[in-house]
Amino acid sequence: MPKRTNYISWDEYFMGIAVNSAMRSKDPSTQVGACIVNPMNKVVSIGYNGMPSGVDDDQVSWEPKEGLESKYLYVAHAELNAILNAKDGSALQNTKIFVTLFPCNECAKAIIQSGIKEVVYQEDKYKDSISSLAAKKLFALAKVKTTQYQGRLPHINYQ
Repeated sequence: MPKRTNYISWDEYFMGIAVNSAMRSKDPSTQVGACIVNPMNKVVSIGYNGMPSGVDDDQVSWEPKEGLESKYLYVAHAELNAILNAKDGSALQNTKIFVTLFPCNECAKAIIQSGIKEVVYQEDKYKDSISSLAAKKLFALAKVKTTQYQGRLPHINYQ
C-alpha cells in the first residue's frame, strides 16, 4: 500500500499549532498564537497573548481603553510568551516563529534579540500602523526573513 499523499506540510502543522495556541487566549477581541521551531522541525516553544503568569486575569481590564484600564498595559503578546516559555534561550538561535498576526515593534525586538531568523505570519491586520512599519524596518535591518503564510488553515476572526 502506498503512503498517504494528502498529509499536511510542516508549515501547515506549525501554523496549526499557532492557531490552536491562539484559542487559549482570553482576549475578547484579538487572539494570537505563536509556535517556534528549530531547523530540524522540532517545536521549541509556543505561546499566546494573555496576562503574565501569576496575574489574576479577572482583576485586570480586557478593554482597549486609555490610561490604567487599558489591556495593552498588561497583556503579554504571543511572541514574547513563546520566547519566554522556551526552556533554554540559546535553543532559539536560528529558529523560525509561526505567528497568527504580524508582530508589533516590541515583539520584533524580542524576536531579533533571541536569535529567531524567520517570521511566518498569517494575518497583517495592522500593516499600516507605526508599530507594524517599525517592526518591518527592524526585521529588514536585522536580516530576519518575513513570509506571509499561504497554506491551508481555518481562518481566525480578528474582528
